[in-house]
Amino acid sequence: MAVLLAIMMSVLDGTIMNVALPTLTSEFGVAASSATWVINGYQLAITMLLLTTAALGEKIGFKKVFLFGVSLFTLSSLSCALSKTMTMLVVSRVAQGVGAACTMGVNTALLRFIYPPKILGRALGLNALVVAVSIAAGPSLAGAILAVTSWHWLFLINIPIGVAAFLLGRKRLPITPRSQGRFDKVSALESALVFGLLITAVESFSNSAPWYLIAGQVVLLVVFAWILIRRQRGRKSPLLPVDLMRIPMFSLSIGTSISSFAGQMLVMVSVPFMLQNAMDFNATTVGLLMTPWPLATMVTAPFGGRLVEKYPGGALCAIGMTITATGYTLLCFLPEHPAVGDIVWRMAVCGSGFGLFQTPNNVTMISAAPPVRSGAASGMQSVARLLGQTLGTTIVAMVFRLIPNTGASVKTCLTVAAAFALGAAAISLTRLNKKVRTPAMAKDEEKLADKEQV
Repeated sequence: MAVLLAIMMSVLDGTIMNVALPTLTSEFGVAASSATWVINGYQLAITMLLLTTAALGEKIGFKKVFLFGVSLFTLSSLSCALSKTMTMLVVSRVAQGVGAACTMGVNTALLRFIYPPKILGRALGLNALVVAVSIAAGPSLAGAILAVTSWHWLFLINIPIGVAAFLLGRKRLPITPRSQGRFDKVSALESALVFGLLITAVESFSNSAPWYLIAGQVVLLVVFAWILIRRQRGRKSPLLPVDLMRIPMFSLSIGTSISSFAGQMLVMVSVPFMLQNAMDFNATTVGLLMTPWPLATMVTAPFGGRLVEKYPGGALCAIGMTITATGYTLLCFLPEHPAVGDIVWRMAVCGSGFGLFQTPNNVTMISAAPPVRSGAASGMQSVARLLGQTLGTTIVAMVFRLIPNTGASVKTCLTVAAAFALGAAAISLTRLNKKVRTPAMAKDEEKLADKEQV
């Protein structure tokens, strides 16, 4: 419950602010470009620090990092609510992002130590369910709050949830084994620079920034990435988990995750333009028409968590992504004037396939890593999701720039999304021939880790 409450807050605050941007722009009297930093600052802090907080959890304990993250997130939520200027709000949102990075970086690792290996799928299914509910509830909750009270309550609602997560976590979360050696501060700084430059370069490209600015960011990104990878080679527990990427099952799972989330964002970002501009639905109706996707994911994600206990994860992931690709294709062939039901059932097909894919893929990914590297695996899981979402959003911006016609550009995005989904399905099938760590193997490794810790 503590872990799920924390992840709910983190995901909600990533989506709840989209609806509030016009209100904040009017409240503080700033340009829309300045107000977007309320969102960008939060996401940037998370992306830059995910691997660092995961590595820190392996060194000092996942429980400590989690409790610090929840505390910082809760206090910075109060600071956001009390902000009198846009600068103070943005700084508070960055602090929120740091707290969210702490909880996101270790949440899956904690679930691995809370649940027995043989039913880990159920835990990750619950996690996926909470994420899906939070994504669905974010815009609707923001609209409901702004309809009855001020924007300050978008942040104040986090305080009781954060306090509950902290108290439950402090009392109930397990003490986990710690890896040996010192925390690599230099690698942490290099990692933050690499992922920060990656996100800013992508944002600059999607916003048509000057070519010399984009080129400079790309050059710095390549240089720092080379330095980081070179530093990680040969280390026993590298912050950038190059050791885990050498495990075929883990690296293939990362690849399918990036591909699946890229396809998801291609659809999530582009389809509202088609529904609103080409089919004349209003903004409120568009939000409701998108809701069947996360609702269907809520149903199938826990189901997928139970299925992966009995059937190969690669097969389930391939089936899930094939269903998702089918949903994208069906959306591509919507009639010019569709009924509400035509859109709803197609969205449900997309969401059901994605839920059936997501939990087995996460279980396969986490199980492929040794227990002592659970933090790095947890961090990479979140990094893969963010990289996929960033890639999908960038492709949408590029397609809309190249193809001015809304209908044609959205259909192009849906076609590319279907290709990403089928690519993820194909990669998933290759995992059927790879060696899978069984629950018995995981138990033996945990016993060995406990002995080493003693």
